[in-house]
Amino acid sequence: MAASESTALLTDKYELTMVDAALHSGVANRRSVFELFGRRMAPSRRYGVVAGTGRVLEALARFHFDDDQIAWLESQAFLSDKALDFLSTFTFTGSIHGYAEGEIYFPGSPLLTVEGTFAEATLLETLLLSALNYDCAVASAASRMTIAAHGRPCLDMGARRTHERAAVSAARASVIGGFVATSDLEAGRRYGIDTVGTSAHSFTLVQDSEKAAFAAQIATLGPDTTLLVDTYDIHQGVINGVEAARAAGGELGAVRIDSGDLVAHAFQVREQLDSLGAQSTKIVVTSDLDEYAIASLGAAPVDSYGVGTRLVTGSGVPTAALVYKLVEREDSDGMMQPVAKLSESKGTVGGEKAAGRLYTPDGRAVQEALVMGSSREENRDRLLEVGGRLLQVPLVDNGRILEEAWSPEATWAAQDRHRESRNELPYQAWRLSDGEPGIRTRYYGPEAPVEKFS
Repeated sequence: MAASESTALLTDKYELTMVDAALHSGVANRRSVFELFGRRMAPSRRYGVVAGTGRVLEALARFHFDDDQIAWLESQAFLSDKALDFLSTFTFTGSIHGYAEGEIYFPGSPLLTVEGTFAEATLLETLLLSALNYDCAVASAASRMTIAAHGRPCLDMGARRTHERAAVSAARASVIGGFVATSDLEAGRRYGIDTVGTSAHSFTLVQDSEKAAFAAQIATLGPDTTLLVDTYDIHQGVINGVEAARAAGGELGAVRIDSGDLVAHAFQVREQLDSLGAQSTKIVVTSDLDEYAIASLGAAPVDSYGVGTRLVTGSGVPTAALVYKLVEREDSDGMMQPVAKLSESKGTVGGEKAAGRLYTPDGRAVQEALVMGSSREENRDRLLEVGGRLLQVPLVDNGRILEEAWSPEATWAAQDRHRESRNELPYQAWRLSDGEPGIRTRYYGPEAPVEKFS
């Protein structure tokens, strides 16, 4: 999508038909508060990672209906002239606050709170959900993988395993979850992410020999490149790679192993490299890795991991299952009233919530506290009084978008924020096994005293 292209039709039809009906019934301009959150988490997710907010804000800056879009909508004949007129001049003038990117979240956490008229807040639903549902899923998977890696670098190599545009988003989300580089050049250009990659098996196969392939790669990329050594025989590939680098006057940078028993191969290759005097040559492993495979390699002499399919598909959890629900609206007298669904298994908790994290005296997170029933300022004060950390930050103020939130610097700041937030969690939240969320979520009404742990 070009940088100037409108994002307004990246939505579901029913958003527009609701706006049309609301315009005719007279409620379109009622002040409303929507919250974006997850009711529950997949059994394998003990916490989630907020990602995609920067992309949402970037897209929101281009959320307007151009003449061609209005003409197409008119040709579809499902909207009234009144609705078409409304859309033709639409600009979001409301406010959004939410969890900063990189922050940990739990069931019920209001990742975004959107305030505006019913019509304008409704139009954003699909855009917000599509970005955060995917990016949060990828970032959460990436976080689990970096936990399993115990400080060894993780590299995104999933571009060929997903939609070409999703690959760019996945690369950014993976960095928020702790990855350090990507193979996707557009992600590197757009978000300032380091890029990685040297050659595939085809490059070796097209040459007359493996030695010729290695010599050609080193002649172009230098001896500190990474050579793929398992096209034929790994043992001989290592020898050929070390010799080719030395013939060029240097030491081989790294070897990549992409098949077979990665644990056994890693030990064998490390021993072989050391015996050849190539102690500085590193080992990169790829081949259908996920957090469990990475954990199984923990004792092996591996220096970094390249992850593809499982990263960009959320490692078994391809969506964060977030929803977007109306929690407050203006009544006919101009007063704000909480509203909630009572649907079986899909009920909601009415009222805008202030979100804070509560801690034990030793600094460990123990509760996600969602306070409601009073003004926003009073709800926040209640959290601060018991030592809570406020989780939501301003993102859009009366239509003014916080543009720095989608800069390359913001992406790396989100990674730092994620590391700090994750380090606050109790030990059980770091486990890769299925289980309950790492900390519990509690709702506090206007009369309920907020628990104090610190």
